[in-house]
Amino acid sequence: MNEEIKRILQMVEAGKLSSDEGSQLIAALDERKTNSSHATSASGKMLRVRIQDGDAERVNVNIPIQLVQFLLKMGHGIASHIPEAKPYVEQIEVETILDAIDRGIDGKIVDIQSDEGEVVEVFIE
Repeated sequence: MNEEIKRILQMVEAGKLSSDEGSQLIAALDERKTNSSHATSASGKMLRVRIQDGDAERVNVNIPIQLVQFLLKMGHGIASHIPEAKPYVEQIEVETILDAIDRGIDGKIVDIQSDEGEVVEVFIE
């Protein structure tokens, strides 16, 4: 059994904490553990952007997912204060994107094919 949980149970048993307080502390420990496992799982992932025109690959970019998270947070905040960018920024649901990253989403997240034969694909791997 986890040492932190064991200590909480001992405090409840000794009457230093109520059972509700002990339960809340254990829930907080579980949440912390869950959040740290998501951060660990995202740490090695990459955002991969591929743009092809017919058989030729025009763009092949790999960005660490942690950098993407940082740039989304910072860039969205900065862009929302620029009058020309504000209408576009308001349409981007940054929190939804960050939540998907935190939940460990994998695979293709964008797949666009134009009439001219260009293909744009974005993956998280």
